[in-house]
Amino acid sequence: MTEVNRRTILKMIAVTTAAGAAVRQAEGRQAVAADGVFQHGVASGDPDRSSVVLWTRLTTEQADTPVQWQLAADADFASIVTEGETTTSAERDFTVKVVAEGLEPGATYHYRFLVGDETSPAGRTKTLPEGPLDRLGIAVASCSNYPLGHFTAYDAMAQDDEIDFVFHTGDYIYEYSTEGWGDPIATELGRQSLPDKEIVTLEDYRQRHAQYKSDPGLQAMHGAHCFIACWDDHEVTNNPWTGGAGNHQPDTEGDWETRREAGLRAYFEWMPIRDPAPGQALGDYWRTYRFGDLATMVTLETRHSGRDEQPRYPADGELNSPEDRGRYVTEILGDPNRRMLAPEMEADLREAIVSSVEASEPWRLIGTASPMVRFHIPDITSLGIAESELPDGLKYLAFNGQWNLPWYNDTWDGYPAAREAFYALCREAGAEDLLVLTGDTHQFWASALADAEGRPMGVELGTAGISSPSEYVDYGLEPEVGQRLDAIYMEHMPEVHWTEGFHNGYVKVVLTPEEAVATVVGVSTVLSADYETLDLFRERIVKSGPSLTYAPL
Repeated sequence: MTEVNRRTILKMIAVTTAAGAAVRQAEGRQAVAADGVFQHGVASGDPDRSSVVLWTRLTTEQADTPVQWQLAADADFASIVTEGETTTSAERDFTVKVVAEGLEPGATYHYRFLVGDETSPAGRTKTLPEGPLDRLGIAVASCSNYPLGHFTAYDAMAQDDEIDFVFHTGDYIYEYSTEGWGDPIATELGRQSLPDKEIVTLEDYRQRHAQYKSDPGLQAMHGAHCFIACWDDHEVTNNPWTGGAGNHQPDTEGDWETRREAGLRAYFEWMPIRDPAPGQALGDYWRTYRFGDLATMVTLETRHSGRDEQPRYPADGELNSPEDRGRYVTEILGDPNRRMLAPEMEADLREAIVSSVEASEPWRLIGTASPMVRFHIPDITSLGIAESELPDGLKYLAFNGQWNLPWYNDTWDGYPAAREAFYALCREAGAEDLLVLTGDTHQFWASALADAEGRPMGVELGTAGISSPSEYVDYGLEPEVGQRLDAIYMEHMPEVHWTEGFHNGYVKVVLTPEEAVATVVGVSTVLSADYETLDLFRERIVKSGPSLTYAPL
């Protein structure tokens, strides 16, 4: 499709809302400093019950500059709880990261940094609660692509007072050059990639992170909420596994391990997360968070510590009969030896779930970059979508639908044996009521998970991108055709009960002991910093026997 068509579709979406959607006009956003020491804002994250990570970056090349930090119980900093002094240098790209310790569980704090006579913007953060908890709000974010639009959804999160923590499922940055994706839109918006090439070296990744952290919406979100993160693929490059990546060419881009280390090192420098323990591999990044007596959340690492190579797609002419399809699904997709998780990750997951079940917590959350839903395309041409109605980039949907193949082989759909092993681990640990939070596909969806025998395993909520467009928008699918396609998915995919492919935004989940209420929050546009928010869909999730049930609101 042409960029003109993409802009036309985005503008059509901007004035089209779901029936009955609640519309909220965005208010003022945090200003970004054009000069000074703190041009990349502040952030906090990776909390536990008595500590939290505080982050900023100095826009200076002076090494060993003294940096003071303060954490207070009030926004005016009249009641300082703890403070300290640190330094930074070029060795860590002048990023500043401290762990504020000795804090109270479940408390809200305010923090800031000081260098000389300059003071950073103030941020707000929280520690994890302990003991009885009657409410928890988590926003789910994914796929923020700087050249392809303003981070209006981040700005909306900053103003959402139902949010306690923000969970990012990955693709916080993208490695591509602007020339490779979205140049006309980036030029129109003044958001060309820096450096304007595919990033490979440590300095490349640092510069790209710095550019993303310059966005006012992103700065506002980080300043307002404590951040929980896992990474996906584009923090390094597209579709990585332990031995390489789909978008890494050793002949021109060098050694894979060197590139991966550069991307992960920059991530740890630029994100408000705890650094690896001494001797711990950079890729071993998973966490367990306990929210009082209400919920335990485990974030998975599915890229660099345990994932085997993705299965190949069918070769031209390989599928000509149901028998051919059966062989491909059994022998290629169904390889029982293909892993997604490292054994150490699985052991920590099992321990967390057993502990949660034994404590009778109502909720067990799984945060994952790769969707678990069984998203096999139905035969859309026999169900009313003519192949001629599909743009060239989406004609593969007709082929996949003909053979009921997965939408993507890079998700858990490409690792069905590993998914069954994951479900079996959770069931053996006492949990068939998982609430899975994910992203990656640039499309919203809600699904009911089940294993290969049809036994329920919980509910999965998937968020669209912050600014990355869905394939519908990227390839110029007519909105009316997209709505019909979504309806087919909802009716004919056993696990998917709602989906929407035309908006950017985030998913918000509010938990109580009795229920979870999920709200899909769309933004009207990413082509302008001025936007409206739209409540596109809401559903209630409750415990029913050993698993979960859901109903729209």
